Amino acid sequence: MINTFEGNTPLIGDNSYVHPSADVLGNVEIGSGCWIGPGARIRGDYGRIVIGRNTGVEDNCVIHARPGEQTTVGNWVTVGHGAIIHNATIEDWALLGMGSITSDWAVVGRWAVIGEGTVVKQRQQIPANGIAVGTPARVLDKQVTDDFEADWTRFKQLYVDLASRYRTGLT
Repeated sequence: MINTFEGNTPLIGDNSYVHPSADVLGNVEIGSGCWIGPGARIRGDYGRIVIGRNTGVEDNCVIHARPGEQTTVGNWVTVGHGAIIHNATIEDWALLGMGSITSDWAVVGRWAVIGEGTVVKQRQQIPANGIAVGTPARVLDKQVTDDFEADWTRFKQLYVDLASRYRTGLT
């Protein structure tokens, strides 16, 4: 459900899909080609939420910001089932695993991967192409490869395509 809160109405980009059981409210901007899954909660009540183009926010995710601040999720990001992002910056092409938590003022770099169940602490920086796992997150010695990027580019496109399929195929 898309709701205005205190005069702020979410802006939803062209060709994006927000599932009827998702809640998007207040000061939120979602770019074009995004897929917002069932049960997702994107709350722009205290602060602002900006989600770039072609991003998939899977089922039961929570995205929120601190009062007067902003959570930014870049282009072509995958936010896995049940992930939480709170007042953080997620750069383009990042992958947040299922059940992960990215906390206040953390930055997840371009093409970085956050493993399932990983907790990225306040102010923690995950470098571009880094792979982080654990609680708290620790960056592994290995990095995202070209083959990984090629595979995940295809997987990310599936969510862009899913937005279109849901608009026409969900009854």
